[in-house]
Amino acid sequence: MTTHLRLVLSGASLTLLGGLLLAAATVGTWLAWLSWNTGYRIDPETGATSGPYAVWQVAGCVLTLAVIAAAGGWWLSPWLVAPVMALAFTLPWSVDAASSDRTGLWAVGAILVLIGTAAGSGVVSLGIHLLRRRLTGS
Repeated sequence: MTTHLRLVLSGASLTLLGGLLLAAATVGTWLAWLSWNTGYRIDPETGATSGPYAVWQVAGCVLTLAVIAAAGGWWLSPWLVAPVMALAFTLPWSVDAASSDRTGLWAVGAILVLIGTAAGSGVVSLGIHLLRRRLTGS
């Protein structure tokens, strides 16, 4: 005798699952690109300080977040994608920044990260969402 298990998810369950996957992918992006490099570098010739991230790390992170926002916009509402991604990215960034900052300026950075992530993921997910509606007619 063969038993078939059928899982039926409602719209709310799919939205919750999608939001959780979106948050996990966003936190994973921060972990993969930015969590491991926390040192500042001083150029021996000019004395200029840079860091803690290299340009290629931030570029890779932004491109990865754009892909996640596009996928989120295809399957979910942009009204869900933007706040979930903004909070899911800002939280680990803030914890890391606050742990190594003695000036308190991490809070300003956190606000800027939150606004930038919300704006970027909102624009990308909305654009893809509108493209999907146009292509599928729904």
